[in-house]
Amino acid sequence: MSNHVLVLGGSGKISQLLTPLLLQRSWTVTSIIRNPDQVASLQKLGENQKGKLNVLVRNLDEVKSEAQARSIIDEVKPNYVVWSAGAGGKGPPERTFTVDRDAATYFIRASAATPQVTKFLMISFIGSRLKKPSWFSNADWEQQLKGRQKLQNYYEAKIAADEVLYTEGKRRKDFAGINLRPGLLTDEPAGKVELGKLSKPNGPSSRTSVAHLAALLLDSQDVRSCWLDMLDGSEDPEAAVQRVVKDGVDCAEGEPFY
Repeated sequence: MSNHVLVLGGSGKISQLLTPLLLQRSWTVTSIIRNPDQVASLQKLGENQKGKLNVLVRNLDEVKSEAQARSIIDEVKPNYVVWSAGAGGKGPPERTFTVDRDAATYFIRASAATPQVTKFLMISFIGSRLKKPSWFSNADWEQQLKGRQKLQNYYEAKIAADEVLYTEGKRRKDFAGINLRPGLLTDEPAGKVELGKLSKPNGPSSRTSVAHLAALLLDSQDVRSCWLDMLDGSEDPEAAVQRVVKDGVDCAEGEPFY
């Protein structure tokens, strides 16, 4: 089956690594970017690929309602949506809330309300969590809380969107809300990973590995709504994805909405 993936935040580093991986599968990718100056460089990602790449210029800062998000989804007609957009905590705090919380939430709800869309993959971050998970020690939890202090606005925006994705994913049986949650992003090459309930609260995550895992999760027939924490580690990515999908691993365990 040839899938059509809408990538929101298509000019970001992870999106630019993910796009060719999806095109290699003979899928169609529609990449949404904000800056028209980047269209030509993004279109190069589609050269000599099996799939087709479309690049659309839209400003996610201006998406102020679920209806506006729905109009973009109706225009593109994807069956999978990837959210890899956001202010990333940079710039004024209100922009972080406008994009990372509000626009993300509108796209999640619009996607879940569109029968054709069956997967929504969110790139979040490892510290987006309300409660200490049972597999963390108190020291682990303190370390994670300390690590996110500098990202307070980003954290508040991300946890709000992550909760909406989880809730929507549980509400609709044929819709997978997949939340991939890396640690400190690096430009190291793709390698082995730790995925699921992690042995440590923080650490580096190669962007290339994040993109690889995202592609594998979108490609998985049996993946269900879940949170998956991720760091660089010692397991092959393919094996890690097969394991977490087969075992139904869900790092949202222990959250108030779980």
